[in-house]
Amino acid sequence: MTRTVALPAYDRKALTPGIVHIGVGNFHRAHQAVYLDDLFALGEGHDWGILGAGVRPTDARMREALAAQDNLSTVIELDPAGHRARRVGAMIGFLPVEADNAALIEAMSDPRIRIVSLTVTEGGYYVDASGAFDPTHPDIVADAAHPSAPATAFGAILAALRARRAAGVAPFTVMSCDNLPGNGHVTRNAVVGLAELFDAELAAWVKSHVAFPNGMVDRITPATGPHERDLAQGFGLTDPVPVTCEPFRQWVVEDHFPAGRPALEKVGVTFTPHVHAYEAMKIRILNGGHAVIAYPSALMDIEFVHEAMANPLVSAFLHRIEVEEILPHVPPVPDTSIPAYLSLIESRFSNPEIADTTRRLCLDGSNRQPKFIVPSLRDNLAAGRMPKGLVLLSALWCRYCFGTTDSGQVVAPNDPNWSALQERSKRARANPADWLAMTEVYGDLGRHPALVGEFGAALEAVWRDGAEAVLRRFLAE
Repeated sequence: MTRTVALPAYDRKALTPGIVHIGVGNFHRAHQAVYLDDLFALGEGHDWGILGAGVRPTDARMREALAAQDNLSTVIELDPAGHRARRVGAMIGFLPVEADNAALIEAMSDPRIRIVSLTVTEGGYYVDASGAFDPTHPDIVADAAHPSAPATAFGAILAALRARRAAGVAPFTVMSCDNLPGNGHVTRNAVVGLAELFDAELAAWVKSHVAFPNGMVDRITPATGPHERDLAQGFGLTDPVPVTCEPFRQWVVEDHFPAGRPALEKVGVTFTPHVHAYEAMKIRILNGGHAVIAYPSALMDIEFVHEAMANPLVSAFLHRIEVEEILPHVPPVPDTSIPAYLSLIESRFSNPEIADTTRRLCLDGSNRQPKFIVPSLRDNLAAGRMPKGLVLLSALWCRYCFGTTDSGQVVAPNDPNWSALQERSKRARANPADWLAMTEVYGDLGRHPALVGEFGAALEAVWRDGAEAVLRRFLAE
């Protein structure tokens, strides 16, 4: 018997565009689009419809898939008490994906667009190991040379802002929805940094007139595969790109939208000047926690995250690192108990319905480690404490990048820099300091003698004894 699917509780034809969103992946469709869908169902904000957009070939494939179903997204909440499916209708169009981003620039130049939001992944902001904008990246250099036909999201945003300024139209707000510390500041640095390469006057205008609110976003959203498509089929939906997600969701944003914003506080969004505190808590405890369980689990051939949490070694490894090496460096959060938040995270990781994979958590370590793990490692060292758990985690990541698990299974490439990481992992087996010499990940920590020594011992143990044995020994200490 086909189960019920909730449909949009409003007239989608009455929606008009107010937001252009760049990067229509699973997370956006399970998060921002769901919040707006809820708001529209209250009969409010119908002038804030989403126009989807993208700047990568994968975005074109998503556009094609969604266009075949009137831009409706299937979102299935995987609650252990029962699955719930809905068709989210907040997106009313998906712009053509073009090399010069002409359609995207034209859409963002429309006065009706008051917010441009992004989910372009943590690695999509062109930053170096210190978090500073990298003006030497080839993509940025190319956009600076051809500002009227940009290939990046930031170049397209600048082209649209320049067009609006010339037409006397107020600028839109630029809102990052990616997991980055200070994501608004990082986005501002990318847009302004690019502008400074070819138009100093435009850069100064952006600094003075364009808002980049910081925000914290949270919802565990697995990648789509056969399992997720089968779940959609169980609801009678033939959808090539359904989204599955946990029941929990959270969105915390600075209330800085000069051009206006939808009344998202009516559907659970928190607007606060203290985003940085929520953000540090989430990025270090949840995203950092994902990394802690990812690499030992992958080396032990554990496929699913809930299976990793059911393994007493992995779950105890996570809890000990969180309590001893991460939580002490998380700042206070308004009306929040940090230990209770950790308990919530451990419960969410253990949800067997999510079927999230350890491979997904291992993805893109070269961009995630410097944002989610290295800050905690650095804070421990600054406090005079050697964070042996986080150092061991770095050794496990290095071992994973070698390209085989402890049983000899081949690890398929799982990072944009996989080839370079694999070569460096091979060299690090004989010279561990070579791994910490990645300044784009560790900054100057590779010059910390005690850290280098601790890492070398940990990596040697991982190679000699395997992930399971080193976790057991660490927990027995």
